[in-house]
Amino acid sequence: MKRISRTLLAFLAIGACAASTAALADNPAGFYLGAGVGYSTIRSDDSGYGLPGYFNDHETAWKVIAGVRPISVLGAEFEYIDFGQPGNFGGYYDANYYGLDSHPRAAALFAVGYLPVPIPLVDFYGKLGVARLQTDVTTSVQSCPGGACSGLVTLFRQDQTDNRFAYGVGVQSKYWGVSFRAEYERISSPYGDPDALTVSATWTF
Repeated sequence: MKRISRTLLAFLAIGACAASTAALADNPAGFYLGAGVGYSTIRSDDSGYGLPGYFNDHETAWKVIAGVRPISVLGAEFEYIDFGQPGNFGGYYDANYYGLDSHPRAAALFAVGYLPVPIPLVDFYGKLGVARLQTDVTTSVQSCPGGACSGLVTLFRQDQTDNRFAYGVGVQSKYWGVSFRAEYERISSPYGDPDALTVSATWTF
């Protein structure tokens, strides 16, 4: 009799664990917080920077995340992302050296759509939203006739904030309230779209 009771209790425990895991997979509702880090590209492909030609640089990006997923296929997410600061990059044009210091960062609000794929504990998703993009820009020039360069002169400094279209795609694996995700995000900008490829961890509570 004791052996039967123990066997029954073991089956009940296994069933409860399976039910809990299935519930976590099928019922993702809840608020979540997270953070991530990754690789960004900061561009200048517009004359608004005061630079001739095209420049880009790669930096370390980081972000913090807060979101909610009330139903399995739809959620909302707030994010602050810093794309990094390359310092000074530029190039030569017409015997002058042009330099640029840029630091794009943004607060963004996304609608997140999840694909209804039958893969347990894995999500594929896309996100669309609006970002409050802040870009600090310093443009400088150095005259270099015959290869002899003079001192670096600042042409202008600009701190510009705009509401811009933002989008991204990603994949995440989740287990017991913790998710690990990899995603690509980009923000439209008149000075060259900053983007980032990041890995993040979130916790649902």
